[in-house]
Amino acid sequence: MGTLAEFQKITDTEDFFDFFDLQFDERLVNSKRFHIMKKFGELVEKANGHDMGSDEKLLEYYKFALITVYKNFENGYSPSAADVWAMFDKPSACGTCSTSSSCNDVEEVSHGVHACTSQTTISF
Repeated sequence: MGTLAEFQKITDTEDFFDFFDLQFDERLVNSKRFHIMKKFGELVEKANGHDMGSDEKLLEYYKFALITVYKNFENGYSPSAADVWAMFDKPSACGTCSTSSSCNDVEEVSHGVHACTSQTTISF
């Protein structure tokens, strides 16, 4: 496992699995990528502001969070239509990370498109 600084630079879903040296089913990740990363992002966000004691412990939490989310989808979890549509009905203030409803670092980046300037960009 790498450092927290390396983790914060990751942008691709598969790279999160590679970073933690986790095996994954490429077909599952391709079909559930958005939902896996959304749930993982929510758990990462929950860790913000909590003192984990060290970067290593924080990274272990992130690893466990990714394993948990992935295993839920691997075991057949599927978000309900209500969950999927709810995110469109109540978009977050942060259009990039879509995990925070109170992001204060949103700025216009292009023609009415807003992005969070404090979150790591996660690509799907």
